[in-house]
Amino acid sequence: MSTVQTTKTPPELQASKLAPRNPGLTPTMLNHAAWVTHDVAATYEFYTRIMGMEIASTVIDDKVPSTGDAFPYFHIFFKMKDGSTFAFFEAPGLPAPAKSTHPAYDVFTHIALEVSSKSDVDKWYGWLKENGLDVVGPTDHGIIYSIYFFDPNGVRLEITSPLDKDWNNHTKDAKSDFALWVGTKEKAKTEGRDVVDALIKLAQKRRQERNAAAH
Repeated sequence: MSTVQTTKTPPELQASKLAPRNPGLTPTMLNHAAWVTHDVAATYEFYTRIMGMEIASTVIDDKVPSTGDAFPYFHIFFKMKDGSTFAFFEAPGLPAPAKSTHPAYDVFTHIALEVSSKSDVDKWYGWLKENGLDVVGPTDHGIIYSIYFFDPNGVRLEITSPLDKDWNNHTKDAKSDFALWVGTKEKAKTEGRDVVDALIKLAQKRRQERNAAAH
């Protein structure tokens, strides 16, 4: 776990204290996450056969109900064990998406799917490799154990299992880290220092602290 460090509360966080408090509204679960596909048949094959999901629902329409845009489309949903779904739109005539401007976008942007155990992650690794997919990992993150790969649409997927049963309950430390990161940015701006350099040094210091704690 991270070492708690103190820093001045940055203006962004001070301002947020003046905003109305949330009245207790928190989403219950993931209903669906959606992307565009240019090949719904390949997407169907991947998510039903490779990922073991069930086709759950479909929509065919000639315009988008929420915005009224005249984009004819086929909308398909694939269901996981908890009922949450992945969804895709295939719309005729769409050009290919723009390329990302930095490799980090292709690494950081992903969605993680949880399985029951570390051994299940290893089973997924074998299954995906058997089907010719390029798989990164397994990677031990300390709190979770994961592998990474891409679907036919370029969506980066993660199969993961918690190593720390409280991995998503470290709220106190997370708030401290958030304040430290934002505060470091604000301090560097105020002092006229390079913000990127300040954040790199912070990240390097945190890794040194983790390495020292591990030994």
